[in-house]
Amino acid sequence: MRTEDFDFYLPDALIAQHPTDDRTASRMLHLNGEDGSLSDKQFLDLTAYLAPGDLLVFNDTRVIKARLFGHKHSGGNVEVLIERVLDMHTAYAHIRASRAPKVGSLINLSNAFDAEVTARHDDLFELRFLSETAVLDLLDQHGALPLPPYITHVATSEDEARYQTVFSKHPGAVAAPTAGLHFNEAMLATIKNQGIGIAYVTLHVGAGTFQPVRVDNIAEHKMHSELYSIPAATVDLILQTRQQGGKVTAVGTTALRALESAAKLNDGASTLLQAGSGDTDIFITPGYQFKVVDRLFTNFHLPKSTLLMLVSAFAGLDNIKVAYAHAISKQYRFFSYGDAMLIEKQTN
Repeated sequence: MRTEDFDFYLPDALIAQHPTDDRTASRMLHLNGEDGSLSDKQFLDLTAYLAPGDLLVFNDTRVIKARLFGHKHSGGNVEVLIERVLDMHTAYAHIRASRAPKVGSLINLSNAFDAEVTARHDDLFELRFLSETAVLDLLDQHGALPLPPYITHVATSEDEARYQTVFSKHPGAVAAPTAGLHFNEAMLATIKNQGIGIAYVTLHVGAGTFQPVRVDNIAEHKMHSELYSIPAATVDLILQTRQQGGKVTAVGTTALRALESAAKLNDGASTLLQAGSGDTDIFITPGYQFKVVDRLFTNFHLPKSTLLMLVSAFAGLDNIKVAYAHAISKQYRFFSYGDAMLIEKQTN
């Protein structure tokens, strides 16, 4: 397939720059992947599509203050975006500078501490932080929230509260699992009271989630890698849901990617879902056979993005094209702070 198959025109006015006043106040477009039918709903209507015994799987990663500003000891300003914390004093990072720093060079960050460039791996620089303080603590003290590139304002205290899910737990993401931003504690309680299960996975979302596919043939795209973890308790809940005839709903493409990354075909037939941690560079495109997830709750995604390709694989490309055209005509709000979709998987 061609990257241009996943392009669409989006008016800038539909890119949500700020969250709604209330987390649950967004709209929700329901798409039935089987017949392509669409229904305009509100987010609070979500529970009407869920039945007792169903299971929602959330991504409980926590966004870190991953953006730092500073200068090279040799001269010149730099902007650093931490991609992944490797250990207490080391991290991978994207670095913007007039000239890329060389291996062995020093960078002063926030006028507070130095970092040494110890290696380069393609677009990522490996940094060793020359401080007794752990990387995550340094980021919390000196870093800035890394809002997506399509949000044009500087991060505020509102963003620090709202660009974070209410159930975030494990720090490590540089972008929020945005489908989860719609849920508040009251909505989670309502879901539980209806007999709907809740489980968690962790996938630390990387900056690559915002990168468009730049090759013409999508099969030639190199997917970015992200760290995920699937607890044994989540595996048990999914198996229990399956045995009782319930449906598994992934809240967000990141939860879906984590689950599908951990699913292996057992003897070429039944699916074996494995607990544990690992790296995933799974690239889901039309033709992919989903092994775990029956339903997907997600936001609207960027043109030519890997996530738009994922939802097209889940619902059918033609269905997604019609749904996005409908959403634009109805002036749905797009991207991280925008409205949502509930997608029933296309199985034919």
